[in-house]
Amino acid sequence: MKNDLLYYSVGALLYCPANKKTIADSIISERFGTKFSLALCLEDTIGDRFVPEAEHALIDSIDKICRSRQTRSFYLPKIFIRVRDAGQILPLTRALGKSLEVVTGYIVPKFTLSNAESYVQALIRANELSPAPLYLMPIYEDPSILDLRTRQELLYRLKDILAKAGKHVLNIRVGGNDLCHAFGLRRHPDESIHEIGPVSHILSDIITVYGMDYVVSGPVWEYYSGPGWEKGLRQEIRGDKLCGFIGKTVIHPSQISVVNEAYRVSRKDFDDARAILGWSPDSDALVSGSVSGERMNEYKTHGNWARQTLYLAEAFGVKD
Repeated sequence: MKNDLLYYSVGALLYCPANKKTIADSIISERFGTKFSLALCLEDTIGDRFVPEAEHALIDSIDKICRSRQTRSFYLPKIFIRVRDAGQILPLTRALGKSLEVVTGYIVPKFTLSNAESYVQALIRANELSPAPLYLMPIYEDPSILDLRTRQELLYRLKDILAKAGKHVLNIRVGGNDLCHAFGLRRHPDESIHEIGPVSHILSDIITVYGMDYVVSGPVWEYYSGPGWEKGLRQEIRGDKLCGFIGKTVIHPSQISVVNEAYRVSRKDFDDARAILGWSPDSDALVSGSVSGERMNEYKTHGNWARQTLYLAEAFGVKD
């Protein structure tokens, strides 16, 4: 399922409360730039009593964005709706009507065995109502994945359920702050989530189970101002990339450019990836020095890396 640029193109996913009345104008005026995705959240950012009001605000915002595209040109990010439960998906799909055409899909929180089947079936039915594909992005953050005795079996059972949605699973998301919360932990700007042993082990298990078949996105970085926040974010993304994460959840527009720059592909990696994929499998030699003459390239060993590198280059660009 990782064989298409679409799965690599979510990038920096900007979270916004669904009841923020200025979000449509911000999108139309390109206030946040032209390279990010947007999550309109109906879950943790909305008080329980205000959900119906937030749903109406969300529908109005998406409708305004959709209507504005008929009269002017502006960057349209991939727009996702983070729901509270599976029961919201079909009513929202119907309520959005024609404006559903600017929605990419749904983000589902605390994805676990008690709700996974309901979410997947709701997405399948929503796609029957939609003229364009709607995608699912489950978030792995539920406390059920903390238990070492059952974690591996749980992750594989959830993967089997997700397989029913097939190519409509766009990304796997991870709830870094929720996992840290379970242990009463919080990282500072000069610390990475990959240094927090109990949490990093959970993230590693998720990559091990899902990373060969899905794009798995990096956890949120909660700092957007103050001393060292950019350096800390870049440091954590280096760890994300090394561990197999692609893209990142962001909670402030100032983080978008840092994420985009961090995922640009180096010229050396780009050149080597093209060289590796340019080899003929029938060649008598499937190993060679790199284009820069600094490392070894091997067709059978580095093929998957090379394909992923070219998708990232197309999504984020190449830096010299």
